Amino acid sequence: MPTLLLRLAAPMQSWGYDCKFEERRTGNEPTKSGVVGMVAAALGIKRDADLSKLNALRFGVRSDREGILLKDFHTAKAKKDSYITYRYYLCDAVFLVGLESDNKTFLEEIESALNAPTFPLFLGRRSCPPTLPLTKKIIDCSLKQALENEPALIKNIKNPVKIQIENQTGTQIKQDLAVSFSPYKRLYGYRKFEEYYINIDTQTQHDAMSELVGD
Repeated sequence: MPTLLLRLAAPMQSWGYDCKFEERRTGNEPTKSGVVGMVAAALGIKRDADLSKLNALRFGVRSDREGILLKDFHTAKAKKDSYITYRYYLCDAVFLVGLESDNKTFLEEIESALNAPTFPLFLGRRSCPPTLPLTKKIIDCSLKQALENEPALIKNIKNPVKIQIENQTGTQIKQDLAVSFSPYKRLYGYRKFEEYYINIDTQTQHDAMSELVGD
């Protein structure tokens, strides 16, 4: 079954999973809802559209560099007073994300859209645009094999690295399955996954800031 591999890297990323009013936290790795939202933006899918086809993609992520947690604050003004809100980000994190499907044509469509998106792309929040390249390749193997065998995205990686793979028999659960992105009624369901660690070889160097400068 083919797998589309993505490289998610940027000076800042933020993958919300437990946002409670003034506290806008981030997960330690990309969420499925966040990646599905990015793919939907690339394809030009509107917020109130049916997401079942995208949710059917099997999702996995390898944390090549988990990044450094940053806590920022904003002052929000109401009619009579103001209050402080907190937002959390992952700085200089690098992730290998895999999307598995038995429909290779659909994966090719997604790959093409991510390279020429309809709407702007971001890694969790609008203030977090991705660095390039975003897509890597479509590989004819399972999600598990793709994440385990792909060379490291950075040099001097700290082994072992964490892998999370969506799995119906998984023992862990996350509420990051996007049922609806409608601004009037956002809904998120649960999905099961497995988590484990492996050692991988290092081959390439990542420099998030240098990628922002053209040749």
